[in-house]
Amino acid sequence: MTEKRLFGTFGVRRTANDVLTPEFASRLAASYGSIVQGTVAIGGDTRTSTPMLKYAITVGLLSSGCDVVDLGILPTPAIQYAVRNYYDGGIIVTASHNPPKYNGLKFVDEFGIGTPDDMELEVERMYFDSEPNRVSWDKIGDCFTNQTIIKEYIAETLKRVDVEAIRNRKLKIVVDCGSGAGCFTAPYILKELGCEVTTINCQADGFFPGRDPEPIEPNLQDLIATVKNLGADIGLAHDGDADRTICIDEKGNFVLGDKTFALVEKQMLKENGGGIIVTTVATSQAIYDIAEEYNGEVIATAVGDLLVARKLKDTDGLFGGEENGGLIFPNFVYGRDAAMTVAKILEILVKEGKPLSELVAELPVYYQQKLKVECADDLKQEVMAKIADEINETTDFELDTTDGVKILKDDGWVIVRPSGTEPIFRCFAESDSQEKANEMAEWGISLVEKYKG
Repeated sequence: MTEKRLFGTFGVRRTANDVLTPEFASRLAASYGSIVQGTVAIGGDTRTSTPMLKYAITVGLLSSGCDVVDLGILPTPAIQYAVRNYYDGGIIVTASHNPPKYNGLKFVDEFGIGTPDDMELEVERMYFDSEPNRVSWDKIGDCFTNQTIIKEYIAETLKRVDVEAIRNRKLKIVVDCGSGAGCFTAPYILKELGCEVTTINCQADGFFPGRDPEPIEPNLQDLIATVKNLGADIGLAHDGDADRTICIDEKGNFVLGDKTFALVEKQMLKENGGGIIVTTVATSQAIYDIAEEYNGEVIATAVGDLLVARKLKDTDGLFGGEENGGLIFPNFVYGRDAAMTVAKILEILVKEGKPLSELVAELPVYYQQKLKVECADDLKQEVMAKIADEINETTDFELDTTDGVKILKDDGWVIVRPSGTEPIFRCFAESDSQEKANEMAEWGISLVEKYKG
């Protein structure tokens, strides 16, 4: 496939007003608008650069002849929901879990799914090699706003779970929105579900003063402490654009994203008598074990929630997700959806009548390690090729090159893959003991170190 010049795993992400300037964003939006030629919804997260970039993409879209509907500051899945139901395309201004200085543009098609490769290559070709379509003065698009989508998105989320059952339990919950877009949805959904809610970092603030937007364990120490101090039933954390949910159990334990995935997968398969589950090559063996037990079929894609979403649509899949807490409910939104994840997990807690720690303990047990190492973007392809060659020539291990290099051993697997948004390699390993998982991850990192020079 032709190498992309701008797009990563989902959209274009850069440092704001440095690389991602208004001029850059406007031309990129005009290139996208030239292809869509319809009504495009825009919205974004709470970053300081989001208003500036929204104005810039509005100008670009209008100049290409598109009408623009500004949905405001709201979660990525709410924008994807709106596009799927009402519009011809969408641009979401967000850098998701990246630090505050970053921002990005996530482009979606008419189904609210991240744009396919051929469309991204066409946008890049127009951006670099030709000119976006600039319409005559009498064909310039119009601007509108729609401020009802958040309420509709919340209402539609609640329709998909047993609200009365959850309300009757009066769960005690601590939620940490990280000052991101989830501030406008999560606390309100929890109140509607009759929960006793304590909020942390639920004031929208693009400087992210309380914690870094990525909901990893070191960033969630305040949430963990609060769950323990209050004796809460569960702690919930979102990333910057509220498409991912991470859970803290009632004992204050950080629950890995693929445990959440496995828990919801089990419930979805039980409720529906089986179905197609779509995930990525970097997700736990537990997903396959549960599918086998509950009449599910697992399809694996390369890493990227838009790839999972597209496969769910193409196969009429039941449910999908990734190992990072991003779960996809395709009958609602073709993308990771933090609000729906929260509602479903609370429903599971109530229906099973067990604490989260117990529900997680019932899942298949595997141990994981995740590491990363710096590597220049222009070396990534060469490093992957050399690692694959070494494994093929010197071992009997099975290789999966769907995305990066996944090495399958008898007692687990390790995947070494380049980040689509940063000059790093990520290395995930899984095995039947923590010691083995650590060893395998370190081995994966050593392979990158060996070949990056």
